Amino acid sequence: MIVPENGTDVPRHVAIILDGNGRWAKAHGLPRNAGHLRGAVAVENILEVARDIGIEYLTVYAFSTENWSRPADEVSALMKLLKDYLAGSIKKSMKNNVRCRVIGDRSKLAKDILESIDRLEEATRDNTGLKFTIAINYGGRDEITRAVRTVASRVSESGADPSQISESDIAAALDTAGMPDPDLLIRTCGEQRISNFLLWQCAYSEFYFTDTAWPDFDKSELEKAVLAYGKRTRKFGGLTGDGDNK
Repeated sequence: MIVPENGTDVPRHVAIILDGNGRWAKAHGLPRNAGHLRGAVAVENILEVARDIGIEYLTVYAFSTENWSRPADEVSALMKLLKDYLAGSIKKSMKNNVRCRVIGDRSKLAKDILESIDRLEEATRDNTGLKFTIAINYGGRDEITRAVRTVASRVSESGADPSQISESDIAAALDTAGMPDPDLLIRTCGEQRISNFLLWQCAYSEFYFTDTAWPDFDKSELEKAVLAYGKRTRKFGGLTGDGDNK
């Protein structure tokens, strides 16, 4: 297990924006779908590394609510890849004691994808190892909107005072209910934005950006991210020991 330089713990929850599959494919003279296939392999490799490092929760951004605007053939290929990945994950997850969960708006997903999600979640629900979450048709604003609707509906039905709605009420209605917020958010391939990913949950996450494209993100890259995290001082809006609150 890696111990960051300042002696702090390895991040309990790491979230990753898997960026650069298409650019990786182009750089290697391959079609974009080849990049997505290679990216799926990278996910499996990082799952093992995360477990070995001591990370408890790993969440990846697989398909956003905005990704539907991509060319139809690419979307179709991504959906097939996701279906195959979900189906193939059951055996691997059971072998490695991984519990899988899918977050996002399921209303636009095809029946076969939904069935694959249900089978994976049901098969792994009692596993006690790494908690692996896949965001499919996920958008942070969409998630918050759906959560607010849920809370508003409950308030309307119960006649409760809206002024009593708390942050914990909203958090409990999010897709990630029951999960700790990410300690570390990683984005690959040089972009430095979070692209509508876990907007509520990343309020105080540490961010790490790397130029490495996702298909090339390996053990050494994750270790570098974790070591960089270990050098940070997390204040959560409070004061550090030297009184610096900037």
